[in-house]
Amino acid sequence: MKKKFTVIPLILAALVLTSCSSSSDDAASTAAENCSADSLQTLESGVLTIATGEPAYYPWVIDDKPESGEGFEAAVAYAVASELGYDAAKVKWVRTTFDAAIAPGPKTFDFNLQQYSITEERSQVVDFSSPYYKSNQAIVSFKGSKLEGVTTLQGVKDSGAKLGAAVGTTSLDVIESQIGLKASVFNDNAAAVTALKNKQIDGLVVDLPTAFYLSAVEVPKGIIVGQIDGSDAGDSGFGLLLAKSSPLTSCVTKAVDAIRANGTLQAITEKWLADSAGAPVLK
Repeated sequence: MKKKFTVIPLILAALVLTSCSSSSDDAASTAAENCSADSLQTLESGVLTIATGEPAYYPWVIDDKPESGEGFEAAVAYAVASELGYDAAKVKWVRTTFDAAIAPGPKTFDFNLQQYSITEERSQVVDFSSPYYKSNQAIVSFKGSKLEGVTTLQGVKDSGAKLGAAVGTTSLDVIESQIGLKASVFNDNAAAVTALKNKQIDGLVVDLPTAFYLSAVEVPKGIIVGQIDGSDAGDSGFGLLLAKSSPLTSCVTKAVDAIRANGTLQAITEKWLADSAGAPVLK
């Protein structure tokens, strides 16, 4: 049985990122005029290589099988691929860590999606499509922890709780800049979840959809302490990540904008992330 977790979808504004040089502008312009599958400069001719994390969590990918098209980001990936002219047989999946994919340098994928928030700092070294989703951050904990019953951000700070997050994430930024605590930093969410299960940390900060899943399925006696309203105000939502000055950026952005405009993105959001309210806001 498929489960759906409760999230309030936020209205997305299209964000088209531009390159840093006239030559890359020219390449993007040319790509925008010719976005058919047979003309795109993909990593492997005739194939669209898409990356996600390992493991990839529900509700973003179901059962860690992105090739099934099940889960929010798996479905978005195939919708973008279809818009670009690739059928499912022409989509190849690879895995990367969160941090390695966002580092400068060559990529092993055409685009990557594992909840990458679009920020000015990241845009210096990678490209992003326009956003496909935006979410608050939330704190996951367990019954009996120092965080149980806490209702304010000051209460989180005063509790003496140890918070963790994956390296390179906006979740880590939220702990340090908005809550004002020094975070325990992990290589990825999987390591952070293990630490929470073992009670090496009292709380884990992740995006809200992931928080619903972790608290309900992964973490014994898991709870959502609350969401941090506006905690992603410094970014523009989740974007598909590409190599810096990629010749595909304009076409991938055009595809994301198209599935937003034709209702496909909203339908995917409603299927995998929607229905009504569900997590308290920490003031």
